[in-house]
Amino acid sequence: MHKALREVLGEHVQQKGSLVDAERTRFDFAHNAPMTESQIGKVEALVNAEILANAATKARVMAIDEAQKSGAMMLFGEKYGDEVRVLDIGSSRELCGGTHVQRTGDIGLFKIVAESGVAAGVRRVEAITGDNALAYLQSLEGTVAQLAGTLKSAPAEVPARLQQVLDQVRALEKELASLKGRLASSQGDELLASAVDVKGVKVLAAMLAGADAKTLRDTMDKLKDKLKTAAIVLASVEGGKVQIAAGVTNDSIAKLKAGELANFVAQQVGGKAAASPTWRWPAVPIRASWRRRWRRCKRGGRARVSL
Repeated sequence: MHKALREVLGEHVQQKGSLVDAERTRFDFAHNAPMTESQIGKVEALVNAEILANAATKARVMAIDEAQKSGAMMLFGEKYGDEVRVLDIGSSRELCGGTHVQRTGDIGLFKIVAESGVAAGVRRVEAITGDNALAYLQSLEGTVAQLAGTLKSAPAEVPARLQQVLDQVRALEKELASLKGRLASSQGDELLASAVDVKGVKVLAAMLAGADAKTLRDTMDKLKDKLKTAAIVLASVEGGKVQIAAGVTNDSIAKLKAGELANFVAQQVGGKAAASPTWRWPAVPIRASWRRRWRRCKRGGRARVSL
């Protein structure tokens, strides 16, 4: 694997640490970027080609100078004794003191299962071989078969079928957003009559069922246009959070700022917000008593707005 990594990534690759046990091998090496899928595939192909060649391995103990002259791969900065163990395995020759197979074919199969960064300029690959690699691939095959069954397609057709499903989901999400916008718009028109005049400013507080942040924002803009001079707070519940939108028309900023209004309302349901003078939509965690607090907030908002 070390030799394959150097061939694919460059001769700057050097071993920085390793671990081999019965389950997998871990290999750390010098490299400054994540490996691509293509690079991982090339390393796997090189290693598996050596395995399929089924070449005999050879281990020798020789003087360090002789090992160096033979072209054995040595690690920069590593301290070696006068004699070293040189291992020939396939086309690779390195100094190594480990236990090894008699022939490369004994490894069976090589599969990289993870690639990550462990330190600045150091990457790590984890790989499995033999029975572990076979079990891993069979597990993946089972997962694909289950997915194919769910999608009601052949395993080879899963990518195309999954793309179709994703396209359908996006289309439905777009349609749902449009319907939410229409519903909120109709609700907004109905809310106009509930606005209360406070010293020449229309004050409106209401909840829009099923509205997301964008719907709240769009409805707020329409209400501000229709009410002209107004201070508005809208709320909804989505994804386990209370969404609150507060808005003040430009001609009312001197009397009240949207950020102050949003903060007051958000505090009633356990949150806080900061904003521009005209607009804010903070999201605060939902509380068990949010409905009671929101009703109280509506009353307080109308009574306490200071103009």
